This record gives sequence, structure tokens and C-alpha cells, in this order.
Amino acid sequence: MSAGEASPLLGATSRRFILAGGLITGLMPQTLWADEAQSLVQTTFGPVRGRRQAGLHMFKGIRYGADTATTRFAPPKPPMPWQEPLEAVDYGPASPQAGSEPNQSEDCLFLNIWTTSLDARAKKPVMVYIHGGAYNTGSGSSPLTDGSTLASEEDVVVVTVNHRLNAFGYLYLGQLIPDIAPDSGNAGQWDLVLALSWVKANIVRFGGDPSRVMLFGQSGGGAKIASLMAAPAASGLFHAVATMSGQQVTASGPLNATARAKAFLETLKVSPQEVFNVPTARLIEALNAADPINSTQKLYFGPVLDQRHLPRHPFWPDAPPQSARIPMILGNMANETRNLIGRSNPAAFSLTFDALPAWLATHMRSDISPSHVIATYQAAYPGISASDLFFAATTAGRSWRGQVEEADARARQGAPTWVYRFDLKSPEDGGKWGAYHTLDIPHAFRTLAASGPMTGTGPEARKVSAELSSALVSLARTGSPQSKRLPAWPRYSLERRETMIFDATTRLALDPRGIERAMFQTVPFIQWGS
Repeated sequence: MSAGEASPLLGATSRRFILAGGLITGLMPQTLWADEAQSLVQTTFGPVRGRRQAGLHMFKGIRYGADTATTRFAPPKPPMPWQEPLEAVDYGPASPQAGSEPNQSEDCLFLNIWTTSLDARAKKPVMVYIHGGAYNTGSGSSPLTDGSTLASEEDVVVVTVNHRLNAFGYLYLGQLIPDIAPDSGNAGQWDLVLALSWVKANIVRFGGDPSRVMLFGQSGGGAKIASLMAAPAASGLFHAVATMSGQQVTASGPLNATARAKAFLETLKVSPQEVFNVPTARLIEALNAADPINSTQKLYFGPVLDQRHLPRHPFWPDAPPQSARIPMILGNMANETRNLIGRSNPAAFSLTFDALPAWLATHMRSDISPSHVIATYQAAYPGISASDLFFAATTAGRSWRGQVEEADARARQGAPTWVYRFDLKSPEDGGKWGAYHTLDIPHAFRTLAASGPMTGTGPEARKVSAELSSALVSLARTGSPQSKRLPAWPRYSLERRETMIFDATTRLALDPRGIERAMFQTVPFIQWGS
């Protein structure tokens, strides 16, 4: 099914939105044009002027959708066309969110582009990055995801994008007020569909090839990509994907999503109809409510199995058939939880074996006997400390496990799939944090200098950065991650579980951590938020 076709499973509201690509085409001027000297490009909605520096064109804050305050909890609308050039030199606002992200607004549907050419004949591969921060925080304007170096050194077009997050993007009201908000619960995903429709219609005038669009994303960004792989409205909008420490095996079920919506509304003390008019700041405050499914956590918001945007779970009971031909890289970090848990729980670095079972029970997110886990690790790794065992088991049980599920499902499907593990440790605090969650972002973008102590800029970091980023570029360009910088990288198979290890000596390994994988695969995988 193409992105312009309406699924029979979808209602009238969704059908109108799925035709957004058609609306974009309908608004297209007779002649798209670009002025290299002025970094001026005519898009489907109007002209935008970026900035040129050292042969690189940078466009920041290009509007791809209308202000979402006018479509709260609903699919977005394309922007109104404009006539005079809009200056695209500053990042647009991020979605409203908790935390320190600057410049927030419900008017947040903006994207950014880095390219060395505005020639429609250039046909460069396009790399669209979807940011992480779970489904709650983040933006496409981090210094770590600046696309300048990738675009300049690898002759690609780099795009980053903002979209709605947390309750603004994923509050599900479909069972509470179905006539008013049938497509709530996946508004943030609909934003990404609109952004990718914009890329398909416009990227040629930024030197890009609309038939070679690769999505890549870290953490929540990877999970958003996995969800798009099962969304009929996204079919045909991208041609390769890479997920970095981010998986979405199952979406939030509609009943659990409704329970979370009720808890959110009760915190606000408003009805479903009234939530549309609640001030932004109050909505952000209510995100701190306890999750009704797991009261030890704050409210979860993420994609919902609504039978409209998502007619099935992303990777259950199998890999999505609509994406079976799309080449995919799946990656994880060797020590995901050393920062995910350790930053806020420093006691995790000095655990005793007496305390370890309770810590594992709390943090593994797997219903498996802690004593069995401890015995398995001690047999496999004699002399392992309680803290090292804790971080290894939580990484394998809660962070890596989803990647295994997705990679295995793709292998059973016969889909072109490659797997990596990132092992190069951060030099921060003498290596205490290991190869932790998010460390691969500056390596992928070659932005090591912007990461401070996170990565350092030493020869090993530069080597691994060149290796990882070249694999991503190669996937975008050819549909395979194989590059001259890497050893032979075969596709992932269930028989051998081929995995590229990015480290001081990058190498191919077969079923690394196989004992850990096999142990956790004896129990069902339960995706947090489902």
C-alpha cells in the first residue's frame, strides 16, 4: 500500500490526512527552483533562504506543518503557502516537554537540512535523523546531531526533524471521545509521516534523491522508526533504516493507553473534552503523574495500537511485512544501563551480592528469577562483581532484548538485516560508564568535538566514528552497511547471529553474549509501555 492510498481500516479523518502527500503535490508550483548563490530554494509551500558557509548550505527551521495548537491531539495539517522568502537560519521550536530543552512551543513542526548542493541533478542519498528522548523529550537541534560534517565529508543530504512528544503527541482519547479524537494517540507519528511526505516532495531541490531516503534514530528515535515500519501511511516514504538502541516490538495497547489517559485527565481534573483547552504548562506538569500500569514510573506515552495509524504491533507477532524489503541496521551499546540507571542511582556502582537480587528484580524489566540470573552470570563470567553483573543483566534484559526480538523476526522473514554492538568505552570518569546509552550519537554524526568528555577526540574515537558513520552512509547510498573501513559484514542470521563489534579493533563476532541472550529468551519479552 502506498502512502497516498487510504487503508480500509481507517476512518474518514485518517483518510484525509493520508492524502497529505497529495495536498503537498497539489500545492507544488509549476517550477521548483533554487539559487545556489543565495541558498534560496522554492519549496512546495514557498521559498526559504538558508545560509551558505564553506560550500555547505544549511537550512534551519523549515516549516513542514501548521501550528499544532490548531490540531491538538489530532493529525497535523500542512502549512499555508507563502510568497516571500522565509529566513531558515535558526532552529524552530521543539515540542513542549519537561526538562531544559530551550525554545518550546506547540508550533513545533520544523525540520533542518544540510547539503553541499541545491542542484536537482545531484541525487545524493538522504539521511533523515529522528531524535531520541523516549517519546517525551528532545529535538532535532542538538549540537551532537548537527549534520554539517556528514553532509560535507560524505556527500549526503542530512535532515533532522521536530515533532510532537509526550501527551501532545501520544495522549490516546480514541476510546473516551471517539467522535472527537479518533486519531489521538499517534499524533506524533502522524507528524513524522507529514515530515517524510515533505521530504519526498521537496528534497530533490536540496540535492537529494527522494528514492534513497534512509531513516536513522537513537533510543526513542529508533523506536519511532520501528513503529513507522508497521504504519501503512508511512509506506513508500523511506527506503532504508538504522535503529540505535531503540526498539518498539509492541505498541501501547488501547486499553492500557486509555487507562493512562484517564490518569492524566484525573491529574488535570478535567474531562476529555476540556483537555483541548488546558494551557501548555499545566499539561507538562501533569506528565509527572504515576503510571497506572506501573506506579513506580511516570506516565508512559508512546504509539498506540489504534487500528488506524497502527493496525498491528510493530514487531509482533512477526516483523512487519510492508517493510520486509527495506534494508535495516539494528545496534545497541555494550553497557546501555550504566548511565540509564547509574546516573540517578550511584549506589549501583557499589552493590553487594546480598542487595543484588532486589536491584535486579526492580530494574531488569523481565519476569525472571534474580537468583537464576545471578547463577548464570557467575558461571559464564567467574569473578564478576555484583555491580558489573547488575549492569550486564539490566542491559541484556531491558535494553538489548528488544533488538534481539526485532533482529530475529527480520531474520525469520528473510529481510536484509545487519546487527552491531558498540563496545568502545567513553573516557569519561576513567571509563567508569563504559559504552553507554547515547554514546554512539556523536560517533554517528562525527561530532566528537561537541560531546566534551563523553567521547573525547582521540585516535580510537575518531576511527570508530569514521567506521560507524561510514556504515550508515553506505546503507543510505547502496542499501548495505559494508564500507571499505570495515571487515566483511554479512547479514544477520538465526544460525550465526553475525554482529559487528565497534571497538578499538572493530571485528565481526558470532552470537556475542549468547549465554545472556539465551537465558533472557526463556521468558516472554514485555515492552515497557505496552
